Amino acid sequence: MIRRLTVLTVALSGAVAPLCAATKLLVTVVEPKFGALVTGLKAQDFTVLDDKTPRPVEAAEFARDNLDIMLLLDTSLAGGLVQPMVEKFVAQLQPKEQMAVVAFHSAADLIQDFTSSRELIMRSINQVKYGNEPHVVDALYAAIDGGFQSSVFRRVVLLLTSGVEGYSRTSDRDVMRLAQRNLVSIFPVYVVGNDRALLEQLARETGGASFNLRDMKKIGDDQVGLRVFDALRSHYTLTVSGNLRLGEKLKVDVKGQQKLQVSALPLD
Repeated sequence: MIRRLTVLTVALSGAVAPLCAATKLLVTVVEPKFGALVTGLKAQDFTVLDDKTPRPVEAAEFARDNLDIMLLLDTSLAGGLVQPMVEKFVAQLQPKEQMAVVAFHSAADLIQDFTSSRELIMRSINQVKYGNEPHVVDALYAAIDGGFQSSVFRRVVLLLTSGVEGYSRTSDRDVMRLAQRNLVSIFPVYVVGNDRALLEQLARETGGASFNLRDMKKIGDDQVGLRVFDALRSHYTLTVSGNLRLGEKLKVDVKGQQKLQVSALPLD
């Protein structure tokens, strides 16, 4: 049964976290062109700016997590561009992990709730029809708003999109704030890239990463799935001196590596 997800547009107040001696940041670092995960970084390799104010990085720990994945599948008129990659991504699901599937075009429909069954996931995906205009931002908000209430592992949205955004009622800023509050990381995988800047920002401000399929297909479809899920499961946890309030201007970089994709999600 298809369940329609409700999109709410809200004005979020500037709520701040209580003062604390240190803040934890979830940080993902990948090479931008082919999506290779960057490992082996130490605390001294990172710079953190809070509204242009440097914050010392006390520690950096690398970890790999199991996932609760919300797969957002573009079923607009342009969505067929990414459909061939779906099975490659579903194949990456590990036994303890779960995936839910949301088909989006002018609306967002939950077509499969969280399950570890690859068979159920593929059956639901194979039944979708393509049409209408894509509303990427609305779909993201609807999926994140209450979609992970029963999640156990790391919360990620895998956004499989043509890269074209129509007219959404919800703002991208509202989506990013909602994702931060719910500790959800957004990982866009796209083809066309007309709205590449939007997709990169959604990833950068939620601890995710974005992937251009046209570039990555040069390494082979099987490798694309492996690299995307390697990034989904892997991250650094930075311990940063001082208090970083949710919604403040936060910028994390790797020293001497300006071309890397570096994203951050405040955990405190």
